[in-house]
Amino acid sequence: MLDLLTIGRISVDLYGQEEGHGLSDPQTFQKSVGGSPTNVAIGTARYGHKTAVITGVASDALGKFAIDELKKFSVSTEFVIKTPNGKTPIVVAGIKDPDSPEFIFYRDSSAPDTKIETSASLISAVKAAKYFWFTGSTLSQAPLSNTVIELLKSRNGEVIFDLDYRPSFWSSPEIAHKEISAAVKYATIAIGNLEECAVATGLPKNSSAAEFAAALLSMGPKLAIVKGGSTGVLVAHGNSATAIPGLRIKTKCGLGAGDAFGAGVVHGLLSGWSPEDSVSFANGAGAYVASQLMCSDAMPTEVQVRELMERSK
Repeated sequence: MLDLLTIGRISVDLYGQEEGHGLSDPQTFQKSVGGSPTNVAIGTARYGHKTAVITGVASDALGKFAIDELKKFSVSTEFVIKTPNGKTPIVVAGIKDPDSPEFIFYRDSSAPDTKIETSASLISAVKAAKYFWFTGSTLSQAPLSNTVIELLKSRNGEVIFDLDYRPSFWSSPEIAHKEISAAVKYATIAIGNLEECAVATGLPKNSSAAEFAAALLSMGPKLAIVKGGSTGVLVAHGNSATAIPGLRIKTKCGLGAGDAFGAGVVHGLLSGWSPEDSVSFANGAGAYVASQLMCSDAMPTEVQVRELMERSK
């Protein structure tokens, strides 16, 4: 049985290595596997859990690199499809502003990870996994969007919905709201930042974290986690709403911190911790990756997160 099964995009990420240099500046790059649900699977595997990602790559050299990296990180590649045509997506990132890195998606309109279709083996795997993780971006394009909904309908267990709103994946915010809000009912846990929560709930962007959390809980999930960046995170379930403060660190690259946060939440829940303790740990995991230049390669162990949390007190 898998501890965590995620679904969604995968890419090869090229990270600028010179801090303070933007994409228009001369710089060198380091190659890494990426994509939010891919990173969450990798981060969760770093804690010793059994994970897999449902995704797709092209039959090109970068696709081979991505699969080899998943194997290196002990993430199962059983559900990674290979398409004979197209290109494996690339993301290029520059670190001129560590708190707001530049990044550009080089991604065809029909990327391999959008071609995933429902199968008996996928349904069986989704039913059996302890946690199933999907993202808002998976709902932006068929056939993947149809596959995700079919898998959600077959699921009877914990489902984590990473609201994950990426404007470039959608034709309009209105369509994104329609599709993302309709899928919230399938989730037992919803995670998102303030902008993502606004898209999912339809509330004004300047709504409070408490208002977003209440709206998400009214839509079906039993646990809502609203990320406020440096201001911390609100954890809401039942009649409880707890603010977890952020950690003060020197940021090198904010990209991937949210994925490390997600992996930290999953690790905590799999370990039997309370939602509040899980999110407190997740804050530390996100801060750890934000203090590094890379993302998947920087996913921490529990010892590394605990050490950072102790230093940040």
